[in-house]
Amino acid sequence: MDVARVAGVSRQTVSNTLNSPEVVREETRRHVLEVVERLGYRANQAARQMRTGRSRLIAIRIDPGGDGISGTVMDAFLHGLTESAARAGYRVLLYTAADDRGEIATFEDLLGSYEPDAFVLTATHHGDLRTAWLLERGLPFVAFGRPWSDPDGTSDPDGARHSWVDVDGAAGTAAATRHLLAAGHRRIGFIGWPAGSGVGDDRRAGWARALAERGLPGEGLSRAVEDGVDSGAAAARDLLATGAGVTALVCASDSLALGALGADGPGHLGGDPGVAGAGRTAVIGFDDTPVARAVGLTSVRQPLAEAAGVCVDLLTRTLGQAPRPAEHVLLEPTLTLRRSA
Repeated sequence: MDVARVAGVSRQTVSNTLNSPEVVREETRRHVLEVVERLGYRANQAARQMRTGRSRLIAIRIDPGGDGISGTVMDAFLHGLTESAARAGYRVLLYTAADDRGEIATFEDLLGSYEPDAFVLTATHHGDLRTAWLLERGLPFVAFGRPWSDPDGTSDPDGARHSWVDVDGAAGTAAATRHLLAAGHRRIGFIGWPAGSGVGDDRRAGWARALAERGLPGEGLSRAVEDGVDSGAAAARDLLATGAGVTALVCASDSLALGALGADGPGHLGGDPGVAGAGRTAVIGFDDTPVARAVGLTSVRQPLAEAAGVCVDLLTRTLGQAPRPAEHVLLEPTLTLRRSA
């Protein structure tokens, strides 16, 4: 094989690099892949699958883009996942589904048609049906998102049995709130989503925790609305009009924060100058989307490329070895400061 000769390695090493990259040293694997790319070598996928019993495919659901702002978060994660998978010798297989039952039906179709080696679950939530289905069948998967306990406090019995990677949303909103406190704000409001969303409840908890650390009240200073610019603007107007003296807002998403900026008077994107506190309210979003960067919105940034890389690493280690214990990775977000705060 020309690849083996040019790379100066054995044929078995080339085969392992292409078929079982997890057993090859990182330095050797990168060297062989560089030679493969330089020579334009292309493996016969059908023959490889027959020989190894693997498709080299990782399947993941794609969701609608929403308002085009917060929806870019998953776009960034998918980009990172595709790059990380390619470096490990895998390809990403995309599919759509409307709900848990529809996604499980899609699992069955994909397993019959394409035989993906593993799945990446997203949008984890209370009462998630997908994890139990995959666990019962012994199918490899990792979740991008923690298993959430039910609203009544009942824990997820499957949560400890599978691997997951997540970003600590509470740590992000707590950091945002502490930044505002350090800047002198004492009446800091929160705009988030209706109760029952694991991610949304987690982000609200970080704001409440940071206020409690300073002995400051949060009661009456939060609003729960559906995600979106218009709903964020309405919630901000409502908070600012209560006379509670709110001088800063922490938001669960950049979409909500963008609406809050628009509600805050001519100093921020031309809002209503008649609103109490117009043009003086500091606003912090979450997700650090391209829109946030464009308008100067301070926002909490998730390490999406790192999260995607960890997901692929957990999967490849699981696929390449004997059964492993579940691993749980919680990553820290960072606060990106801009003029809105």
